Amino acid sequence: MKGFLLTACLCWAGMFGISSCNNQPTGEAGRQDSSAMTKKFSISARPFGKLDSTEVTEYTLTNPAGMVVKLLNYGGTVTSILVPDNKGVNGDVVLGFDSLAGYRQAGNPYIGALVGRYANRIDHAKFRLDGKTYSLGANDHGNTLHGGWKGFDKVIWQTIPRSSDSGASLKLVYESRDGEEGFPGRLHAEVVYDLTADNGLRITYTATTDKPTPVNLTNHSYFNLAAGREPDALAHDLMLNADRFTDVNDQLIPTGRLPAVAGTPMDFTRAKKIGRDLGKVKGGYDHNFVLNKKPGDFALAARVYDSLTGRVMEVYTTEPGLQFYTGNFLDGTLRGKNGISYVQHYGICLEAQHFPNSPNQPSFPNTILHPGEVYRQVTLYKFFVK
Repeated sequence: MKGFLLTACLCWAGMFGISSCNNQPTGEAGRQDSSAMTKKFSISARPFGKLDSTEVTEYTLTNPAGMVVKLLNYGGTVTSILVPDNKGVNGDVVLGFDSLAGYRQAGNPYIGALVGRYANRIDHAKFRLDGKTYSLGANDHGNTLHGGWKGFDKVIWQTIPRSSDSGASLKLVYESRDGEEGFPGRLHAEVVYDLTADNGLRITYTATTDKPTPVNLTNHSYFNLAAGREPDALAHDLMLNADRFTDVNDQLIPTGRLPAVAGTPMDFTRAKKIGRDLGKVKGGYDHNFVLNKKPGDFALAARVYDSLTGRVMEVYTTEPGLQFYTGNFLDGTLRGKNGISYVQHYGICLEAQHFPNSPNQPSFPNTILHPGEVYRQVTLYKFFVK
């Protein structure tokens, strides 16, 4: 199922009030101009395979400027983000696969996925809450990573597509049963992907529970603003609005220390090439940065710039932390869209989140959701050129 085939898409205008499919340029070959740009928001859908007997669907959201975002109901996965470069040429700035089999293959490192119930790591796959010890799925060298063996990235979400003159969105809903992957409580999770008129992808997460439980949701897209025109993402310039980071041990579990970045390879308070100090960081960057803001405040967390294409991506979030990961475990064995080999550092992740292992670190910002409370976080990925 390579590319987006307009003739194969399923336009659900009658059922959901979604505008009809519009021809859109895709890939670096698609140059934007006034005749090619859609004049309003639209959503379309097409089959993307089956998981057992359940249909997997890919949704395509398009804004009036021609930005395109593609999403799966499987794992809430972002499969494509098409945005223009400084010459007006649309390019796909996220890693992904051409088929469902690619996302289902062993070794897929959560590319594009919506992860939970707890993003990042929990030490020894255990935590204590209200005097009880809970054992979780130990899917990462004895620790829990991104929710366990079958996290939110591997389930089918219910979807509600919406389109109007002011926006296009896809709402995803999932009911996580009590005891799923060892987590207590029945968790009702809702995630809304909104495509904005000014080339932003806003993700709003909410959740409620019937028992106290840890919750930490994020999106795990891998970005490469060069859209395949560079061998990796190490020439990108990165700024992180963070004066501190969470120190980790050899298994990437936080020690509880929050060292200052000043004078270390972790300092991105002023923009620098991602690859400049990479060799000084054992294993590469895979660290949570403590954002310079109050938890809950919506503020700039990061800015990425690719000088070859002029593309800029800014990340805004309400979360207290941002995991910066340089694709250290990509090794060239995964073949992505259009047969591209995903070599080490081909893409980077900027995952807005609470801190790793917070259930075992009382000094970290709280991640325990109680009955009657609402978990909520908002993250915005904003694209433009300079």
